[in-house]
Amino acid sequence: MFLKELTELSGVSGYEYEVRNYIKSKLDEIGCEYKVDKLGNVIAHNKGKKNKKIMLAAHMDEVGLIVSHIDSNGFIKFQPVGGVDQRILNSKSVLIGENKIPGVIGSKAIHLMSAKERGKSIPIDKLYIDIGTYSKKETEELVSIGDYVVFKSSYVEFGEGLIKAKALDDRAGCSVLLDLLSMKLDVDFYGVFTVMEEVGSRGAQVAAYGLEPDYAIVLEGTVCVHMPGVKENSMVTLIGRGAALSLMDSSTVYDIDEVRKVENIAEKYGISYQFRTSTSGGNDAGAIHKTKEGSKAVAISLPCRYIHSPVSVASKNDYDNVVRLIKAVISENQKGE
Repeated sequence: MFLKELTELSGVSGYEYEVRNYIKSKLDEIGCEYKVDKLGNVIAHNKGKKNKKIMLAAHMDEVGLIVSHIDSNGFIKFQPVGGVDQRILNSKSVLIGENKIPGVIGSKAIHLMSAKERGKSIPIDKLYIDIGTYSKKETEELVSIGDYVVFKSSYVEFGEGLIKAKALDDRAGCSVLLDLLSMKLDVDFYGVFTVMEEVGSRGAQVAAYGLEPDYAIVLEGTVCVHMPGVKENSMVTLIGRGAALSLMDSSTVYDIDEVRKVENIAEKYGISYQFRTSTSGGNDAGAIHKTKEGSKAVAISLPCRYIHSPVSVASKNDYDNVVRLIKAVISENQKGE
């Protein structure tokens, strides 16, 4: 598992080079053939027995922020990159740009808020980043307009086999894909580490256009609302219940026959699985399945609490089941079953 290293790297959409360089170094160590396309996708090829062209896709990027303005006192204004929930931003520690300049997201103290303002989430235009400078000139010596901003959050294992980290969506998928490539399976597949999923699956569209896969599996970190005060039928996925299979989301209606095949494979090999019960959200399958002449696609995901935040939580046992299930699915597909 490569999760600790991957989640502690910076890689906001369009700024994935740190993650890409790490993945390239691991592929070199594994001895796996790969190329980097013009958009920045890393396309690895695991050579083996082949019945069809299979594409596994996991995205390298994470949600974050981008510097949009520096005021006269040196405070930094920003805009979101991807689906950032403004409720979780206030008081968070962040790192800015290539030099990882530390900062904190601040706002007006509660003592100064009006009765109307108190108890409500603070809009992004009322927030700012403080890097400890006193003027625009001082800030501009460290930070530039267009610099990307990531949450500062360490990988921590806690409880009974749980993980806390930022960017589990989708460094979890990247780690699974590296695990599978490390196994050197006698199964032919392309492992694609995509860019810019969080801003519209742009990398996946380009990669799929070039590969023209017959079958695609998207490896994702997905929504889990397994927490107090939520009805069981609204939890989407459950921590500790295994790999999550998608039926439908905002960008894909998954071929039910293909989903049933994955379900049957999980049953055959005794692999824990569950269904993702929400139809909201989307992933790279939305771009892949309709590129050129189209492709069969399924999504197999790791349930993550508090997704798109600095403190996403997932289960190591669920992670292991995702690895086992994808390994079984690609093996069965190359048998032609």
